[in-house]
Amino acid sequence: MDYQITLKQQPSQPILSIRKTTSVSKLHEEIGKAYGMIAMYLQEMGEQPAGAPFTAYYNMDMENLDVEMGFPVSKPIEGRGDIKAGSIPEGRYVEGMYKGPYSVISSAYDAISAWMSENGLTPVGISYEYYLNTPGEVPDSELLTKIVFPVK
Repeated sequence: MDYQITLKQQPSQPILSIRKTTSVSKLHEEIGKAYGMIAMYLQEMGEQPAGAPFTAYYNMDMENLDVEMGFPVSKPIEGRGDIKAGSIPEGRYVEGMYKGPYSVISSAYDAISAWMSENGLTPVGISYEYYLNTPGEVPDSELLTKIVFPVK
């Protein structure tokens, strides 16, 4: 499968997010809760997300996943409670597009990892998934996920 992998320079991106540790079995539920809380907060503030929702993965421990779930925003917005203001740092990022069910997304990660290795790029330990549509909108076979790795 062709994953359309590219290397890009990105500016800093303000975000609102919730970070927590969860098991992979509860991830879908935690992502839904986090996005709902942030979307409601943005609505209260009279703001809109500036792009697709994302989940940042700080590790791959399936029983204790350290994840950050949120939305890019157009300007820094103060957080509240579990919702934190932050940013995705400026830097070089490898991006790959994946189309299909989340359950077999690992093939895209393998392809992106191989591409980074072939091009002498080293990931810095975090990966991001941007969800360009949702299971409620399209069949699983049509789900679009942008996978992004900051690299050095």
